[in-house]
Amino acid sequence: MSGKIKTLEEAISLVQDGDIIWINSFSAVASPVELNKALTERFRKTGHPTHLEVYSPFSFSDWDENSDVEGYICEGAVDRVVIGFFGSLRRTSRAIMNNEIEGYNLPGGVMSHMIRAAARGADMFFSPTGLNLFVDPRQGEYKLNERSKKDLVQYYVNPNGTEGLLYDIPKVKIAFIKATYADERGNISFQNEGASIDALSVAQATHRNGGKVIVQVCRLVNRHMAPRSVEIPAALVDAVVVCPEQKQLTNLDGYYDFICGKYVPTGNILKACREEIRDKVGATSARNSLHQAIARRAFRELEPEQIINIGIGIPELIAEEVLAHDLLDDIHLSVESGHTGGFPLGGKAFGVSIGPDTMLDMARQFDFYEGGGLDACFIGALQIDRHGNANGHYAPGKLSGIGGFANISQATKKVVLCLTFTAKGLEGEFDGERVTIRKEGQIPKFVPEVDSLSFSVKNAYQNHQEVLYITERCVFRLGPEGLVLTEVAPGIDLQKDILDQLDFSVNVSPDLKPMEF
Repeated sequence: MSGKIKTLEEAISLVQDGDIIWINSFSAVASPVELNKALTERFRKTGHPTHLEVYSPFSFSDWDENSDVEGYICEGAVDRVVIGFFGSLRRTSRAIMNNEIEGYNLPGGVMSHMIRAAARGADMFFSPTGLNLFVDPRQGEYKLNERSKKDLVQYYVNPNGTEGLLYDIPKVKIAFIKATYADERGNISFQNEGASIDALSVAQATHRNGGKVIVQVCRLVNRHMAPRSVEIPAALVDAVVVCPEQKQLTNLDGYYDFICGKYVPTGNILKACREEIRDKVGATSARNSLHQAIARRAFRELEPEQIINIGIGIPELIAEEVLAHDLLDDIHLSVESGHTGGFPLGGKAFGVSIGPDTMLDMARQFDFYEGGGLDACFIGALQIDRHGNANGHYAPGKLSGIGGFANISQATKKVVLCLTFTAKGLEGEFDGERVTIRKEGQIPKFVPEVDSLSFSVKNAYQNHQEVLYITERCVFRLGPEGLVLTEVAPGIDLQKDILDQLDFSVNVSPDLKPMEF
């Protein structure tokens, strides 16, 4: 293996002008931070490589506004980025919004499936995911600025009449991967990682294209690892870089057995583990009592033995409700990074779970999601329109990205969208039974038409989905002609707090009832 062990500088010298880089990452999880920083350092010193393209289904920076992880992207080395979720990529987001580099947003799950298809030599990937959404070329909104003119997606109808989208698969030349160990032969293990994402597919695709697979690890082990523990075989690996200070999560020092599944805590011990992570990285998003009201009402949609997906933001609080009711063994919580079971973390630790039952490759998780395997999903939204369409990825002046939103919501049996009725300045209180609105938010969440389509009611009708929209003050359901108001929270005035706040008329159910928490 000695020839494969390289310094950061030696490994990064394998990157050539014009290369397409695929970064295996899920936001804070599995991100090869040191490789990206080393590429920035090389570019600053030498002015090379240039004209790079960077692909990643999810963000890969370290939440630092001035991070060197993104330096080479934003300082001239990169022409084009294709990313599913921008999250921590704040410098890159600004560069795109300032029209400095080309930027494209594709569904994270589609990108996961693209790289797996690339491993078997496919040039295109056909999927119904994204149909009738912003990524559909008939909408054309996946191109994020004026510089972004490359057509990456085509609308296509199969000979049997099935509609879908054809996604171009890039010829990846460089793989950046973070793992835990490499053995004396160069086999790679993810034993202490929070997820492996699509590491094997990324390596296979890159190797097939004659490219270079570069893996950073925490340390070398002087033994041949058991085959079942190997995620990437040595035959696919070109360079191994030892980075003893690398982190399990990009914003968390140290390694934790309950994150990588080596230790499965239960009961009060699990709650203690959750508090430990929360104290260090703010693992759960900011909350208030109005958010709690939404989570409490959404929790009532769960049934024993269901498999559900928990999204980022307000939906994270539903996992807290499951934990509080001691139902983690009865309701199977999952996240798109590959975890099912256990307690999913949120905020800047989103993508890992405490004590999961299983940790799959991400593409396999999305196989299950897109096949309609989920009983329900709980996702946030920025806007809902009068038809029931949802925008969960786009806000003027802020680049978020669709992430797994479309893959999760397009085929799930029950879709529950969780959001406050208004935003920016909303003040109120939920006392466990009644909701009081003291000050209305400046930004309406319910609008005549959404700014961009993340979830389409056209798809929902075709797929016979049940769709709910749960806010702190009321619940809507998707009816044959759009939104139907079905529940109002105790303490809320139907006219003043709901109907007068809408810029469109809405159907009110003749069976309107109080929200139950």
